[in-house]
Amino acid sequence: MRIPKIAMVAIVLAASAFAADLTGDWTAQVGGPDGNGMAITFHFKQDGSKLTGSIDGPQGDPMPISEGKVDGDKISFTVKFDRSGGEGMKIQHSGKLEGEEITLSIKMEGGPGGEGPGPGGQGSGGPMKLKRAK
Repeated sequence: MRIPKIAMVAIVLAASAFAADLTGDWTAQVGGPDGNGMAITFHFKQDGSKLTGSIDGPQGDPMPISEGKVDGDKISFTVKFDRSGGEGMKIQHSGKLEGEEITLSIKMEGGPGGEGPGPGGQGSGGPMKLKRAK
């Protein structure tokens, strides 16, 4: 059975209409080292299934995201940076888009110290809720 070209175009357009578009700014509140909350802003740019962008660091310095992917309503990306003393840290993020909110789980690797989800250890954190900035 052959599908007419007009029907094929309609199918492709309908599928792309349901694809997530994460492009824009997203914000989250996370616990700070002193126990007080702090805001983090994620700047996403989506091109098909590729996700790029940056996260505003604690001092406002942008940290680029890498290995970013979008698959339907699922996203994943990595942030890598060097801490003082030359120690590197890698933070893997994975999550799901639901409407105007993204729920992220976080896995940290590297840094000084022992095991655990806190700074300097290995572990996981989350979930973190991101909301689209208005």
